[in-house]
Amino acid sequence: MSKIDRVFITGGAAGLGKALALNYAKQGVKVCIADIDDKAGEATLAELKNIGAEAAYLHCDVCTSNDLEDAAQWLSDNWSGVDLVVNNAGVAQMGPIEKVSIEDWQWIIDINILGIVRSTKAFLPLFKAQCSGRFVNVASMAGYLYMPDAAAYNATKAAVIAMSETLMLEFEKYNVGVQVVCPAFFRTDLAKNMRSSSAESEQMTKRLVERARIGADEIAEKIADGIRQNTSHIFTHPEAEQALKAKHSMPFVDFLNMLRGQVAQIAERMARPES
Repeated sequence: MSKIDRVFITGGAAGLGKALALNYAKQGVKVCIADIDDKAGEATLAELKNIGAEAAYLHCDVCTSNDLEDAAQWLSDNWSGVDLVVNNAGVAQMGPIEKVSIEDWQWIIDINILGIVRSTKAFLPLFKAQCSGRFVNVASMAGYLYMPDAAAYNATKAAVIAMSETLMLEFEKYNVGVQVVCPAFFRTDLAKNMRSSSAESEQMTKRLVERARIGADEIAEKIADGIRQNTSHIFTHPEAEQALKAKHSMPFVDFLNMLRGQVAQIAERMARPES
């Protein structure tokens, strides 16, 4: 794997994207963050520069191909290219499928799936011209382990994994790498822009995020380590990885029974007042 000197991160103004930006900046890497929240973007840019990083902020909506193409051009013009593109921007939609509107399905697909498609199409020509580069796509354990009342989120994250695995082979001939990140719940602001068709589902998701034992900084460190080691699938939660192995090793009916029990335990734990 070639050395990483220049990084571009979508959704880089807050949460995991910001944590990754700070992680790379502390390593002396040039960091360009992209986001639609200009106020948060400028604040994160100031933090990056305060630790001595060479950094930039670009307003970039992953739902707009031109924004991503402009970002690729900016990196080519100003930094002579980019080594790592982290497709981190993503949103969540929760609720029983009968209550989730088609508009919400279109919204989450446009960001979580097509946002990565647009980014890939925008940056691949630059990577091909360089004969090097790497995409890191942020999926979720929700792309493997399907909790109820999250069909839209689960489906989009499963698609990110499928797309990433496809491109791992497809891009080999260009010397372009692809990795996919599959975290479970961690403390971040995912719930901030979440849509939910159920108050109960929304409350449960927010509590799972807020009460998670691990934060975005720790997840960013695990991801950076996985990228450095060129790990194809970067898992950040050992217990979730064990559940995935169980899914693959036991009859599915037994796995569903195990999942039912875990869902009930989570619901019971989340119903308790926070200590």
